[in-house]
Amino acid sequence: MISWDLALALREAGVRWHPASGDRFRLLGVGPEGDVFTVSDMTIEPHEFDTGVVLGFNGTTEWALDSVALEDALWHPLESQLRALLGGTFRWLQRFVEDDDHPAYLVEIELAGRKVSFRGHDPADAYGEALLHLVMASSGPESGREVTT
Repeated sequence: MISWDLALALREAGVRWHPASGDRFRLLGVGPEGDVFTVSDMTIEPHEFDTGVVLGFNGTTEWALDSVALEDALWHPLESQLRALLGGTFRWLQRFVEDDDHPAYLVEIELAGRKVSFRGHDPADAYGEALLHLVMASSGPESGREVTT
């Protein structure tokens, strides 16, 4: 799972979340040490209202929560979601072992004919760093573009 800081950076860069079953999130008000929740058709469902999306906790015992506004939740995208958001820019993922015998991963994307690599201790981190770069590069002051799920 990507770090709190990377998830927050993606959100601030313009990556928008449309909750679906299996998605993971934490509550912004609790911070990075808070519980990780999973959207599920049985326990946590997104409900759309005129005022916005609310994540409804259906009979769960977690803090006796009834619901949480989407803007109060921080999405932690899965590896497959990050890869999908990279779209046609994605070139490859490579695993390697660092000097201290810990595995690490490289993701390469191609943007405007230029290949760029991103490193992470987990594939999701490497994908997330690549997506952050892609969003920042494609959302210059004149574009106003957002990436959505």
